[in-house]
Amino acid sequence: MASIIEFMQALGRYNFLQSALIAAIMVGIMSGIIGSFIILRGMSLMGDAISHSVLPGVAVAYMLGINLLIGATVFGVIAALLIGFVATNSKLKNDTAIGIVFSAFFALGFILISMAESSTNLHHILFGNVLAVSDKDLISTVIVLAIVVIFVVLLFKELQITSFDEVFAKSYGLNTSIIHYGLMIILTLVTVSALQTVGIILIVAMLITPAATAFLWTNRLAFMLILSSTIGAVASIIGLYLSYTMNWASGPVIVLVAAIIFLLSFIIAPKQGFITKLGVKHVKED
Repeated sequence: MASIIEFMQALGRYNFLQSALIAAIMVGIMSGIIGSFIILRGMSLMGDAISHSVLPGVAVAYMLGINLLIGATVFGVIAALLIGFVATNSKLKNDTAIGIVFSAFFALGFILISMAESSTNLHHILFGNVLAVSDKDLISTVIVLAIVVIFVVLLFKELQITSFDEVFAKSYGLNTSIIHYGLMIILTLVTVSALQTVGIILIVAMLITPAATAFLWTNRLAFMLILSSTIGAVASIIGLYLSYTMNWASGPVIVLVAAIIFLLSFIIAPKQGFITKLGVKHVKED
């Protein structure tokens, strides 16, 4: 209890901690929202690929002294287009194309960052450091969150249809390719915004885990979006508290908290939880 009080007092005293808390909450919210569409569309591996593929874009932007969002977005879109091109124009399956492209981009990113110099920067990019969030990072995160919310609100119906039945969406007259690549661009923006909080290696966990947890509790998309973003925000708050008080790395702690929430939900969720299914199994056997 004492540590919680100390944390609250520190929040009122230190601007950097306030910025870290705001950034962590926003990243948790946007990750939960976009992650819901990622898992519903069976694109978890694509989310992993995009999150790793932005690394060379981050390195190039760092070397040129421009906004990281610009470099990362360019390379994220290039990666998505390359994956689609390889899968469409060869006998390779989509997951194989994803593996080839994202591993090549990730390796290129490592080389470019080593050329750029700083191992400290590399560590923060890979694993995050939410306590070092700057005002510039905070503004960028606010902008990306606004873009995410506007994108989902304006295209909710289209995203819902294409997520559950792409064949029907095409017959309905929707351009599924534009929606897909639009989602990839938004995913790239969310990935870059989360660099400072959880890092490239762990962002896919923040995209998938809160959304997967929400999926265990509801079959309604709107409620799933609200629940997953709430779980992402809660995991970020608890993770930041533990990171600050225990002097642990912020990214891994936030992800671990999200995983614990998933584990509890996996056990006790009323409709799809392990205990519920176990009870149904026993009833059938009896």
